[in-house]
Amino acid sequence: MKSHPSLKKLLRSRKFPSLQEDEEHLEDLQKKFLRIQQGVWHQKKRVVIIFEGFDAAGKGGAIRRMVEALDPRGFRVYPIGPPLQEEQGRHYLYRFWKRLPEPGSIAIFDRSWYGRLLVEKVHGLVSKKRYEQAFTEIVQFETMLQNDGIELIKIFLAIDKKEQWKRFEERISDPYKQWKLTKADVTDRKLWSAYVAATDRAFKETHTRQSPWHLVAANHKNYTRIKVLEIVNDHLAHQAKWIESAAQKAQVRAIKNQFRK
Repeated sequence: MKSHPSLKKLLRSRKFPSLQEDEEHLEDLQKKFLRIQQGVWHQKKRVVIIFEGFDAAGKGGAIRRMVEALDPRGFRVYPIGPPLQEEQGRHYLYRFWKRLPEPGSIAIFDRSWYGRLLVEKVHGLVSKKRYEQAFTEIVQFETMLQNDGIELIKIFLAIDKKEQWKRFEERISDPYKQWKLTKADVTDRKLWSAYVAATDRAFKETHTRQSPWHLVAANHKNYTRIKVLEIVNDHLAHQAKWIESAAQKAQVRAIKNQFRK
């Protein structure tokens, strides 16, 4: 297995690729993902895509563009915040078990079970013992999902501190975006270095051959949205092959025969 991604190394290198507006390429990628969705549905497969990243890194925007062409009946997006009252006092993975996809569908998590290793770690909400145990629990959880047939894709969107402040200023100035900025964003920005360290530890312990991390340099939104779709499409390309398969053609013939009767 190649070495795990390094957030600290990326931020230090300041290598954030840019991309000119390329709506045509983006639309092609969206259409490919639609074909993948159809393959997932017809074969009754299950897919989980998780997004992590800094505040204002563009997770929501990347998800919106990713699903723009999909049939809304075949996917669910779950924005993950603090546990609800009914979820508190239960194992931290409980609320994610409840949201695993049904056969033929895709579940997308805007933040995920990695909150145990990131926000809970940085804010001291988890004991050192439970924090260390969580690495093993999460790897076992992901292995169990994949052994059960779920395809798992893990994406982390990284922006530098200067770009984050630029996006925070845009939110402050735009009344339609002010709701996105919270006191937690202000607090977390002051803990930037702690988040970088916690993220790199998470990469080190949970980047496996079966379940690798995809670290995306996300300072430029166009590049980010295209790169995310490329990652997802590459990972799930085999699902789209069903559209041209013998099984699909046989199903078409069977449906036509039913109408002829």
